[in-house]
Parts: sequence; structure tokens; C-alpha cells
Amino acid sequence: MLRRILIYGLIAGVIVAIPTSLLPILLKDHLPLATGMVIGYTSMLVAFSMVFLAIKRQRDEAGGGVIRFFPALGLGLAVSVVASIFYVAAWELAMAVTHMDFVAGYSRTALAEAKASGASAAALAKLTAQLAELRRNYANPLYRYGETFTEIFPVGVLVSLISAALLRNSRFLPARRA
Repeated sequence: MLRRILIYGLIAGVIVAIPTSLLPILLKDHLPLATGMVIGYTSMLVAFSMVFLAIKRQRDEAGGGVIRFFPALGLGLAVSVVASIFYVAAWELAMAVTHMDFVAGYSRTALAEAKASGASAAALAKLTAQLAELRRNYANPLYRYGETFTEIFPVGVLVSLISAALLRNSRFLPARRA
């Protein structure tokens, strides 16, 4: 099972790492935040299709067409951890290569949206203080790694739960007989 975790985690990691690292490098500050988020979460879902495939292969090949929920969930979560580590590494690579100041761009966008929605001066001051705290925290690599990991891993948890629930039923996409 470890081999399956590493293979499918590696594939998922590469799928999610490519847009995560290449888009900021190629487009620098020209990619709107909302567009980047759509591309990012879409690539996460595509990458986490490997969770489903890993569980199905484990069920069909090693389990003889049967897998219980918790072993399937564990396999999915392990693949998700590997893919999430690739995602964090890709983000750090993009930041190092481009010298991107993500928090500055995020702060500008957040303040502009708050002003456009008619936020009060007190609300803007509070938001500015929160963004200043984010800047301080984000400068710490350990905080940044954790923050980046929590962007992707919950998606992997959700896909793992759904995949384990579906694939524990041996009649759902049964193995083909040769």
C-alpha cells in the first residue's frame, strides 16, 4: 500500500504543483487573485482524482473487489498528504523564483474590496491591522508552510471521504474481469 500511496501521491502532487509554481512564475503579478483561485482549486480537484483511483485500485487489485471505509479513507488521506506537500513546495518555489510578495497583493485586493463595499473607517482600520498581523506571520516559514498546507489538504480530506464512501460498496464501479 505504501507504494500505491507514493505513486498516486506523486502523480497528484505533480498535477497540482505545475500550475501552482508555473503560473506565478510566468505571469508574475498579471494574474487576478480570483482567477488564480479558480485555477488553483480546479487543479486541486483534478489532482485529487488520484485519491479515487488509488482507492479503487487498492480495492480491485489488493482487496479482491472489497475495501472497508476506514482503510480506504486512510489511503486517501495519505495520498492527500503527499500531494499537499508537493503543493507547499511548489508555492515556496514560485515565491522564491519570483520574489513575490503575496501578502502585499492580497492586502491591496482585500482593502480595495472593503472600500468598494462601503466599509466604515473603523472596519478598514481593523482590516488593516489584521493584514499587518498576517504580513508578520507570513514572514515566518513555518507559519507559511502550515497556512499553505491548509489551503489544499481539506480538499483532499473531502475527496477522500467521498471516495471511501463510494468505493466501500463493491457494486460501485466493480472491477472488470479479464
